[in-house]
Amino acid sequence: MIPFEIFLYILLITTSIVMYRIIKGPTTFDRIVGVNAVGTKTILFIVMISYVLGRPNFLDIALLYAILNFLGSIVISIYIERGGVAE
Repeated sequence: MIPFEIFLYILLITTSIVMYRIIKGPTTFDRIVGVNAVGTKTILFIVMISYVLGRPNFLDIALLYAILNFLGSIVISIYIERGGVAE
């Protein structure tokens, strides 16, 4: 159980660093990348919980969350780049 706890602490520390980038990011795209990184860390957390609990069906949830995270980042980036909804 010790490696899992170490992994959680490392995940918490790196997430707090990324949260700082989301709050203080100099550009909007830095904030988008930060939100995407938090989503990726959430996926890692779900995968680790799946491994520890021995529930492989959580991996399907992690995969779905990864797809939604990717598509959300793309959609928000296109929205910001075009300056609004397409005419």
